[in-house]
Amino acid sequence: MEAGHETTNESAGQKGPRSPIHNDKATVRLPMLLGITLAGGMLIGATFFGGTKSLNTIGRGYTKYREILQLIENNYVDSVNTDELVDFSIEKMLQKLDPHTAYMNPQDAIAARSQLEGGFDGIGIEFNIYKDTVYVVTPLAGGPSETAGILSGDKIIKVDDQALAGGKIENSAVFKALRGKRGTDVRLTILRKGDEKPKVFTITRDRIPTYSVDAAYMVDGKTGYIKVNRFSETTYDEFKSALAALRAEGMSQLLLDLRNNPGGYMDRATSIADEFIAGNKLLVYTDGKDNRYDRQTYARIAGQFEDGPLIVLVDEGSASASEIVAGALQDHDRALIVGRRSFGKGLVQMPVQLSDGSELRLTISRYYTPSGRSIQKPYVPGQEGDYEKELELRSKRGEYYIADSIKNDPKLKFKTDGGRVVYGGGGITPDYFIPRDSSWQTPYLVQLYGKNIIREFAVEYANANRKKLEKLPFADFDKTVSINDEEMGRFVKDATSAGIKFNEKEYNRSKPYIRTQIKALVARYVYQKNNKGGQNNEFFKVIGEADDTYQKALKLFDRADKLAHGTFTYNQPK
Repeated sequence: MEAGHETTNESAGQKGPRSPIHNDKATVRLPMLLGITLAGGMLIGATFFGGTKSLNTIGRGYTKYREILQLIENNYVDSVNTDELVDFSIEKMLQKLDPHTAYMNPQDAIAARSQLEGGFDGIGIEFNIYKDTVYVVTPLAGGPSETAGILSGDKIIKVDDQALAGGKIENSAVFKALRGKRGTDVRLTILRKGDEKPKVFTITRDRIPTYSVDAAYMVDGKTGYIKVNRFSETTYDEFKSALAALRAEGMSQLLLDLRNNPGGYMDRATSIADEFIAGNKLLVYTDGKDNRYDRQTYARIAGQFEDGPLIVLVDEGSASASEIVAGALQDHDRALIVGRRSFGKGLVQMPVQLSDGSELRLTISRYYTPSGRSIQKPYVPGQEGDYEKELELRSKRGEYYIADSIKNDPKLKFKTDGGRVVYGGGGITPDYFIPRDSSWQTPYLVQLYGKNIIREFAVEYANANRKKLEKLPFADFDKTVSINDEEMGRFVKDATSAGIKFNEKEYNRSKPYIRTQIKALVARYVYQKNNKGGQNNEFFKVIGEADDTYQKALKLFDRADKLAHGTFTYNQPK
């Protein structure tokens, strides 16, 4: 999609808060592991340098660095790009700190900020690059491209006079070509399947909103489901609207899905937690080198869903702000946390825009859950490679499949409001473990994804059957539409034509999953325009039929109900 990447926000307060959960002082002050999270703080106008000694040290270092750069510029045997040398040296310097303090050049900084903003100016399409060709995955509902008549599957071969076919095409080049100031026109030269000659569309750019609530629907007469993909500028407003709509439909229990949510703005995360937690209980606190970056955040509103069973889904892709929500709800025994151990990002970053438009994201404090937990997983400064391999090590230990493989640090033991044991120093361990279902994963499937065969086939199927499918209510679509064996045979032929060697054994293992994926994508392309706020409810409803974690979680509301009423005593793996 015409989008970017991700960061977060918070601010300052008092130091050393006492949690309402009465752990003793020694327990709360156990030595915590250093780390950082994208759930960071945008603290404007802070004083970075303190004392004469610091200024002298920085001055000596600056003088030495400037001398070396000048010597290289004046005397080195070959011409060099000084800007590149500076960027490289900064990146190397930051490796001595922690895995998440980062420097971004101006282009990357703009892309990173854009994903958390409420929107951007563009033409409103989701695109994909395949075989050096830009394909329209889907025009965004109500956007300029849909209004102009752009369809899923269209190939964009030229933007104005700039060719976008042939040669190596980067996402950044497509973004640059398609985005622009609202009200300006752009000409797309489109080649549509079945047409011999390309068509030219003139599209007027407009503000394209970005959304972070992927789905919000009723599973049955009492169970709601909300999927949040990140914590962006608009997430809390989207979430409040979704929650209110489900409540109006009779929701009395909720499944909140934070799987693969990498984080975002801290205040959006705490605001969402506040919708579930009654009174003025502590939600999160931060603790830095001094008082400047310390803050305590408490529940402060009468939330929409402070009673009733609540289940939160997490996995190894749930990080930072997601872990703040899960940690607060777990510590106050408000939600049953279900799935697999979360990523483990427990420090706060401050984004600082530099004079040339580049950005430094600097670790300024640790954050703690209400019980006093820092959930940052271990790391060694300068050994970023080992840190990045930690998820791979979890897989090798069997942690994705066996609950007892989760190894929590017994020295970092804390207790919830109700006295249940929880651990710090390595993410949020779920109250109820559900192993990863990998039965459908095969090398053949990996190749299908690598060459985009599943998505292309779904686009073709949707376009070929659109007139018939659009007349069907989704309930009828869900009951009657299936990808039959004849169509699967055509799918295999398409894959073979794309250079993927057929493997019958692997295909049969992955076949049910492939069918579900195709059907879900078709539902998305057909029904997306009927959804509010960028939601893909029909896609997630179909996916849910084959989602083992989702299906098992729906059977755990009796446990969540006991937890909500203070009678649940299940404890997580040691």
